[in-house]
Amino acid sequence: MVIVTHNGKFHADDAWACAVLQILFPDAELVRTRDSAAIEAADFAVDVGGIWDPATGRFDHHQKGFDGARPTGVPYASAGLVWREYGARCVAALALRYVGRELRDSTAQEMAYAIDADIVQYLDLSDVGAAKNAPGGYGLSAIVSGFNPNWLDEERIGYGAPTEAFRLQEFRRAMALLTDIMVNSVKYRVGALMAVEQVRDADTLEDGRLLYLSNSALPWSSIVRKEMPKVLFVISHSIGEQRYMLHTVSVSTESFEARADLPAPWAGLRDADLAAVTGVPDATFCHNGRFIAAAKSYEGALAMAKQALQAVDAGN
Repeated sequence: MVIVTHNGKFHADDAWACAVLQILFPDAELVRTRDSAAIEAADFAVDVGGIWDPATGRFDHHQKGFDGARPTGVPYASAGLVWREYGARCVAALALRYVGRELRDSTAQEMAYAIDADIVQYLDLSDVGAAKNAPGGYGLSAIVSGFNPNWLDEERIGYGAPTEAFRLQEFRRAMALLTDIMVNSVKYRVGALMAVEQVRDADTLEDGRLLYLSNSALPWSSIVRKEMPKVLFVISHSIGEQRYMLHTVSVSTESFEARADLPAPWAGLRDADLAAVTGVPDATFCHNGRFIAAAKSYEGALAMAKQALQAVDAGN
């Protein structure tokens, strides 16, 4: 199997598209050329060839009359064209490879849509000159473009074939970077999905106003805000630090306001000072903003949580 894209300067859209295809077809040969015979013979032609036809593996957007665009109106470049066709398969493959999680087709497609909205469409917008994907010179498209050899490299290496060989090497480095970004995007979303399941199944205490999570690394805040209106505080076990955290629940992602704050007398105290105020011997700290506190043991964190709930009931 052969994947062809154009030679010369590369951009983030063709590097992303080729990275997706290389993930799904790891044994495929990558060829950078504008030779029409090589393009016609290839299994996939990316960002070159003047044809958009997914059924025959053609993913170009430069031809006259091309008007491919997302339902939102954001135009397609080669990154989006390949992702539209293979994004869900790529997500499913990466989830299985890096997380060991087999996704339903519908879930993989939803994650692919989300990655398109967060990343891919900006690569396309940058490539067609409609927008930069980030302010300044360090958006993702600009970072990938920086892998291209400049005139100093050409003087040092030699023009023509030596520079093209070096450019192919750099193109593969750009593909590797974008592959890491894909992997991280999939791992984040699969992790969030798995976390939702664990948070929903977690123990609730104190008439449903306290939630206990056995792993503080779980992203829990969104699901608690959306589905658990009674929960005022969360205890979580920080396995790496071997301590138990007591968290407040913010009312929204845009606000630091909490459903209930930790008691005012705890603010900014640590160790013996906090232990003296709470009566919990292994209490270790309370943030001055009163949104998080900690104890060395579950029993200590639970005692602090009960005090916090009592303070809420008392109106303190």
